[in-house]
Amino acid sequence: MHTATEADQPIGERELSRLRWRCRRGMRELDQLLSGWLDAHGAGADAAGLAGFEALLDCEDSDLWTWFSGRSRPPDARMARLVDEIRAAHRA
Repeated sequence: MHTATEADQPIGERELSRLRWRCRRGMRELDQLLSGWLDAHGAGADAAGLAGFEALLDCEDSDLWTWFSGRSRPPDARMARLVDEIRAAHRA
């Protein structure tokens, strides 16, 4: 029998609000990319996905912009996949 763990639990509204606040950056384009992903995927994301997203939010705006604009790639493969996912969702 599978017992629900904290990692299996859906994210709460309080945590979503905290992450939404962290999506507010110094650049409107970054705000839209990050908050758009959070609005579309945040409530259904697992703990690992949210940890990756939080790691992305810890990055400098200048790095984020070069990654999202395709001028460079994040050094971490997991973060690079997330950047690709966000870019693809934004284009759709």
